[in-house]
Amino acid sequence: MNAIESTSTRPYLIRALYDWCSDNGLTPYVAVLVDDSVQVPREYVKNGEIVLNISFDATSSLKLGNDFIEFKARFAGTAREIVVPVRQVIAIYARENGQGMAFPMSVPGAAGDAAQPRMPSLSSVPSDSKVVPLVAVEASAELHAMPDGDDPEGSPPKPPSGPRPALKRVK
Repeated sequence: MNAIESTSTRPYLIRALYDWCSDNGLTPYVAVLVDDSVQVPREYVKNGEIVLNISFDATSSLKLGNDFIEFKARFAGTAREIVVPVRQVIAIYARENGQGMAFPMSVPGAAGDAAQPRMPSLSSVPSDSKVVPLVAVEASAELHAMPDGDDPEGSPPKPPSGPRPALKRVK
């Protein structure tokens, strides 16, 4: 099997970052680009995107598969079945500190059906998030700034300021 025939790294990275968030007491969120293949409550979709809390406490029957992320969750007290194709995941990050990873999305190019990577807008991700984009070498020229837009091109990201967030469990 060569690199062209290999499976996508996206589901493996999602599972790894989910585990990292869980192991560190952080809340994993996924930002999803919504289309007809995504089964989510449409009333919560903004600008074609939705952010979902996929933590153990917020979900039931969570399955992080190679093709789909599936779980049950409550929205305004109503249980809903959520199905998200992994290819539609824009980013996964920790709610508390914004650390995570953004993924390039493939969109049809102007020349035929060739897919061209593009960086998602991440408009659903809070503006104070520090999401680190995963960008293919060809797509890096299209990335002019970090998603929050206030870092000049080429400058290293600034570490978060203030005290480290802590999770408090209330029984």
